[in-house]
Amino acid sequence: MPDASPSVLVIDDDPEFRDSVERLLRSVGLKTRHFPSVSDFLKAELSDGPTCLVLDVRLPGPSGLELQRELVAANRQLPIIFITAHGDIPMTVQAMKGGAIEFLTKPFRDQDLLEAIEIGLARDRAHREGDKALEGLRVRFETLSSREREIMIQVTAGRANKQIAGDMGITVSTVKVHRANLMRKMKARSLPELSRMADMLKLLPER
Repeated sequence: MPDASPSVLVIDDDPEFRDSVERLLRSVGLKTRHFPSVSDFLKAELSDGPTCLVLDVRLPGPSGLELQRELVAANRQLPIIFITAHGDIPMTVQAMKGGAIEFLTKPFRDQDLLEAIEIGLARDRAHREGDKALEGLRVRFETLSSREREIMIQVTAGRANKQIAGDMGITVSTVKVHRANLMRKMKARSLPELSRMADMLKLLPER
């Protein structure tokens, strides 16, 4: 798949720092792109592969923390590793509350950065795989008839075939046929698996 390899995005206004991080990441086989400001980053088209953001807190124009808030508001779950030469506790708390992976104060060990990046890429990979699985479930759910969808909701809510038949005014054998069809279409091998699918699709009220 094009652009599917992992990449690390670096936003820092210090060109020497950006170059040193690029050399470090290249030495371990990671692709990197760097930007001097948040506005330059926002203009860029990002790759489709797992991504992690190494972000300076203090930048010309919008700050790193402002970018983090903007990404959270837009529901863009991009793993962030903050770096700064002038950190303080309130700043660190704000970054971590916003979901940052790590908050590193310059100068830091190369290994600390590499370990944080590894965690960030793994988190983004898992998030992307979860999104892909959810999209597959939605596609399969769309193939169900309206009656099959209704039966799926009732079955996963714990209703027995006889209760469903009474509610819908159909025979138990008809419920069983629809139930078998929807299990096949959803590729569910058991009722617990079908229930997990219903939870992912948010078909049932919060338990």
